[in-house]
Amino acid sequence: SAGVCCCCAALRPRYKRLVDNIFPEDPKDGLVKADMEKLTFYAVSAPEKLDRIGAYLAERLSRDVVRHRYGYVLIAMEALDQLLMACHSQSIKPFVESFLHMVAKLLESGEPKLQVLGTNSFVKFANIEEDTPSYHRRYDFFVSRFSAMCHSCYPDPEIQTEIRIAGIRGIQGVVRKTVNDELRATIWEPQHMDKIVPSLLFNMQKIEDIDSRIGPPSSPTGGEKEENPALLAENCFRELLGRATYGNMNNAVRPVFAHLDHHRLWDPNEFAVSCFKIIMYSIQAQYSHHVIQEILGHLDVRKRDSPRVRAGIIQVLLEAVAIAAKGSIGPTVLEVFNTLLKHLRISVDFELGDRRSSAGSAAFSTSSKESDERIVQNAIIQTIGFFGSNLPDYQRSEIMMFIMGKVPVLGTSQSLDTSHLGDLGTRRIQIMLLRSLLMVTSGYKATTISNALPPPFLDPLLSPSLMEDSELRQLVLEILHNLIDRHDNRAKLRGIRIIPDVSDLKIKRDKISRQDVSFMKKHGQQLYRHIYLGCKEEDNVQKNFELLFTSLALTTIELANEEVVIDLIRLAIALQDIAIINEDNLPMFNRCGVMALVAAYLNFLSQMIAVPAFCQHVSKVIETRSVEASYFLPETIFKDKCNLPKSLEKHEKDLFFLTNQIAESLGGSGYSVERLSVPYVPQVTDEDRLSRRKSIVDTVSLQVDILPGNNTEDKIDNTEEITFEALKKAIDNNGLEEQEKEKRRLVIEKFQKAPFEEIAAQCETKANLLHDRLAQILELTIRPPPSPSGTMTITAGHAHYHSVPVYEMKFPDLCVY
Repeated sequence: SAGVCCCCAALRPRYKRLVDNIFPEDPKDGLVKADMEKLTFYAVSAPEKLDRIGAYLAERLSRDVVRHRYGYVLIAMEALDQLLMACHSQSIKPFVESFLHMVAKLLESGEPKLQVLGTNSFVKFANIEEDTPSYHRRYDFFVSRFSAMCHSCYPDPEIQTEIRIAGIRGIQGVVRKTVNDELRATIWEPQHMDKIVPSLLFNMQKIEDIDSRIGPPSSPTGGEKEENPALLAENCFRELLGRATYGNMNNAVRPVFAHLDHHRLWDPNEFAVSCFKIIMYSIQAQYSHHVIQEILGHLDVRKRDSPRVRAGIIQVLLEAVAIAAKGSIGPTVLEVFNTLLKHLRISVDFELGDRRSSAGSAAFSTSSKESDERIVQNAIIQTIGFFGSNLPDYQRSEIMMFIMGKVPVLGTSQSLDTSHLGDLGTRRIQIMLLRSLLMVTSGYKATTISNALPPPFLDPLLSPSLMEDSELRQLVLEILHNLIDRHDNRAKLRGIRIIPDVSDLKIKRDKISRQDVSFMKKHGQQLYRHIYLGCKEEDNVQKNFELLFTSLALTTIELANEEVVIDLIRLAIALQDIAIINEDNLPMFNRCGVMALVAAYLNFLSQMIAVPAFCQHVSKVIETRSVEASYFLPETIFKDKCNLPKSLEKHEKDLFFLTNQIAESLGGSGYSVERLSVPYVPQVTDEDRLSRRKSIVDTVSLQVDILPGNNTEDKIDNTEEITFEALKKAIDNNGLEEQEKEKRRLVIEKFQKAPFEEIAAQCETKANLLHDRLAQILELTIRPPPSPSGTMTITAGHAHYHSVPVYEMKFPDLCVY
């Protein structure tokens, strides 16, 4: 019988005999190296036998796995690894199929050691560069199996960690093996990415110190990467994203959102922020806008979620934008701002809706929801501001125009629908958008002021619609400061005070350019008007007066030539008259605040232009006030406890700045002071007639303009009491002649000395009023055009239809072709 066995063994194929010889009788002895060398030499010499060698090894390994002879399994895998590393010809491809089949057998087993063994062999195989790709080979099973290993819940923590590390290394091997071949991009398909990415993120969540790795890729040591699943998963995630291309970037990013949604990781959002920082630093810079678009899209999807979830997504967007803004961000600039502004409106809508729906319910839940929505709004504003401040100047100016176009302003069309929000909602939107604009304009340095404040931006910014609230006016002034202050002088002017020596401030300024002079000629009246009307508001607080002072000071530094200086002095005297005459019935605090503002500004202006006589007059008035009426100075009136006077009518002229003395002091220094005798009157805009807010000056201006031949000095008191003396004066012809002469003299003087802009504005107002009246008359008298369907007229209570045939109708030339 022994001879028969020897005979049968001799008849076996040589490759089987060589394979059998590498297995020792006792598996503890390990692989028989001498016989393994013979098998390797045979495989290299006869590569056509490789597929049979692989099939036979796979058969033995499968049998040993079933019989739990794990020692022989280890030997078989070691032999396979050596053969795989030794053979680099095209004939290796059939052998690889057997190899992958054996690896799959090991991964399917429930024994952790075999799973780790199969993974290690697969990783070695993944590192081999094949001469030509094998397009029929698929790795679907390995993706699924390695992903499952990444979520291992084995009872023993050490073994669990070992299995998870093996799963991550397996995924890394699959990525390396498939991702470089553009013709075989199956790994980027959604069904694979939906398994790979969540598996990596699941292990990355176990990182104890998130903040230590939120920057660009770190370089942990080899030992750390092998022992820590979190670091290994992050390294694999970075490698995966680094290999992503234009066509498959979205497939790699979308599973991140699904994972964060499923595990509720937007609130708190530390892990979400760290993930997207890794993403933004790992991908190629030119693809950054893809990630930003995906975040914006997800924000749209989750717009009905809780405020904290939306705030978490917006904060992630902020971090992504902060990184993307340093490089190329593609065409998504306006899209980012448009989406953020849309969600700002939605947040305000939710806030007001909660307030209305819970008006009768508990106040605690209402205030809590409102505060959460405020978190969302602040996050949006911060994102807008940060993104805008990182853009180049040419793009930032476009964004400023874009945001300003969204602000609800009376008489203009804007794309944010606020009609259903009411007055309170519109005001909230205005405040939020102006806060965004304030952040975008921070640090903006324009070469000329006309570039920073073009008419389409300046007109709505200075609109009366943005003066109805103290906070709105503060934001508008702060935005103006950002754009006007090109030499960073604002910090030196902070607060409102009497500055003893302006030279100590070391104000930086350049010579006024020709473009800035032209700007002030065209738009200076708008700035003066805004400051003038801003001082007349009853709800002004100390901050409003401080910002008004800074506005006047910055205008003096950046934009004032001799002509503008005269206009600013006229404006200051007009503000003083507001407080003294008090036609608007302002509270005493406001009147004293305006007086203090005028004192602080004229003290600053007199030292800036350095005319000794002017400085002497201003200093004398301030010294007199400090003794007799300290409440006219900012250091006193803006204290918490200040004794206010009961009236201002009894005060002496020494407490006021006098026009004639200012004119005398400036006239000797070469200033053309003729215009100082003409009182400043703000120009009337078209929007004043549309606005619900009518100041007394605007109302008087309208009355004066309607009466032809009159000017602003001809104010007729309609409530004058009719007495015998009045009738006597009316009969006296000599008195009438003198009045007519005085009127003519005032008109001639105004046209000789008033600025051209004021005269043009008054004439334009008259023309606009006449145009409006004519339009109303035409609307009442004009008849509708003839229609073939007929027009109805009613005579004697009966309706009659008159139709005109089409061939008899006369059409305009442009309508006929």
